[in-house]
Amino acid sequence: MNDSLKTLLIIAFLILIVWNLGAGLYYMLVDKGESKRTVNALTRRIALSVGLILLVVLAIYMGWITPHGVNPG
Repeated sequence: MNDSLKTLLIIAFLILIVWNLGAGLYYMLVDKGESKRTVNALTRRIALSVGLILLVVLAIYMGWITPHGVNPG
C-alpha cells in the first residue's frame, strides 16, 4: 500500500467523522429531541473514531506506517 493511499484512507475517515458530528448537530437543532437521529449520528462518529484509532495502531504494529516525532532534533 503506497503512502498516498494510506493518507487518503485516514483523511476519508476524518471527513466521515466530521460529517457525522455535523449531522448530529443538525439533527439536534432540527428534531428538538423528537427522534433518535442525533444519537445515531453521534454513535456512528464514536464508532468511526474508535475504528480509526484501531486502524492506526494496527498499521503501526504491522509496520505499514512508522510514527515519528514532530521535532526529532
